[in-house]
Amino acid sequence: MDLFDYMRKEEQKKESPLARRMRPETLDEVVGQSHILGKDKLLSRAIRADKLGSVIFYGPPGTGKTTLAAVIANTTKAEFRDINATSSGKKEMEEVIREAKDNLGMYGKKTILFIDEIHRFNKAQQDYLLPYVEDGTVTLIGATTENPYFEVNNALISRSTIFRLNPLTKEEIMVLIRRAVTDPVKGMGMYHAEITPEAVEFLADVADGDARHALNAVELGVLSSDPDPETGKIVIDLAAAEECIQRRSIRYDQSGDSHYDTISAFIKSMRGSDPDAAVYYLAKMIAAGEQETFIARRIMICAAEDVGMADPRAIQVAEACAAAVERVGFPEAQIILAEAAIYVASAPKSNSVVNAIFDALSAVKKYGDLPVPVYLRDSHYPGAAELGVKGYQYAHDYPNHFVDQQYLPDELKDAAFYHPSRQGEEARAADWLAFLRGSVGREKAGQAPDQTEA
Repeated sequence: MDLFDYMRKEEQKKESPLARRMRPETLDEVVGQSHILGKDKLLSRAIRADKLGSVIFYGPPGTGKTTLAAVIANTTKAEFRDINATSSGKKEMEEVIREAKDNLGMYGKKTILFIDEIHRFNKAQQDYLLPYVEDGTVTLIGATTENPYFEVNNALISRSTIFRLNPLTKEEIMVLIRRAVTDPVKGMGMYHAEITPEAVEFLADVADGDARHALNAVELGVLSSDPDPETGKIVIDLAAAEECIQRRSIRYDQSGDSHYDTISAFIKSMRGSDPDAAVYYLAKMIAAGEQETFIARRIMICAAEDVGMADPRAIQVAEACAAAVERVGFPEAQIILAEAAIYVASAPKSNSVVNAIFDALSAVKKYGDLPVPVYLRDSHYPGAAELGVKGYQYAHDYPNHFVDQQYLPDELKDAAFYHPSRQGEEARAADWLAFLRGSVGREKAGQAPDQTEA
């Protein structure tokens, strides 16, 4: 780095947003993530000893992934290089690798390569790094908001330790806010700023675990407020804080973890018969801009999979919901979705249909294409009888519209796939099937079957 590069970087630090300026430079300045940065934790020990291996930091925005990389850059004796996967490609990586080889070969100095948003690299770009991570040419630090087990090559994951960063607590963000307001060098202390306890608590609460969101609001509040004419101080009170952060930060990427976690919680809440939780997760998806058709499809699947025969009307309600939201659209569609979600969540539950089809599929896989019994085959063509297609007993000609007849192939004649539960309306199906089978048993024993329909 020459003098001009140094001056440029120093100027950038001064002009950077508050959240960037307040980034810790040592481990002692880091707030939060005690589960991985506690005194006796592996990551903390490795950073302090400068013995860090390849790692991937994974967590929501504003939790400190890039901050940890900066701390490592300030504490390591290795050469530290950083690139962003959204704006860099193979050419930049080739340059880093070339320099890393030179540093290692000529000076015995290791290189740490930090790749922000590593999930943005495609498979080929990630594969390019493998041999150099493998042979120690570079130590990789990756940062991603996406689940690395889905977005990062398995080979890279196997060569790295994954650390998950959690959203900061309200109390931790309050510490960062107070530090940012009073710090005279990197923070807003040069503006003689003050912030009321109510404003600190409000901003920390609404930031919802995202420190960057809170610090951006602090900076906006200070820079957009006039100093008090008597004291010369800028005071951020609750009213000013509310103006600077208009809505709660919602961590929801429609292709990322939050998307899958929220829809998973939504489905499990309906399955678990908790309409309150179901409506909450529905509201979260709506507020984040999730597509109404996607939500409606998940409600239909839950109605079939988790309610099933316990309330056959659930799938009808879900299907009507799907059609209605396409016709109506938001904002009214949210009411329709809520009705369907509450209905499915409140309905009795049975997964006997799921078990039946999965068991039947297993039988098909195990036995293959078993022949259909002759008397069940299609007989609506001339010559069918001559080919032996006869003997079918028409159920409606018998009492209770039922006749004891084998429908399954011979190899599966005693198989039972559907086991009705006693939940909701499925109990009626269970009773009816038991009644029919009981009538067959009585008939075989020489007793007249009960011809009164159940």
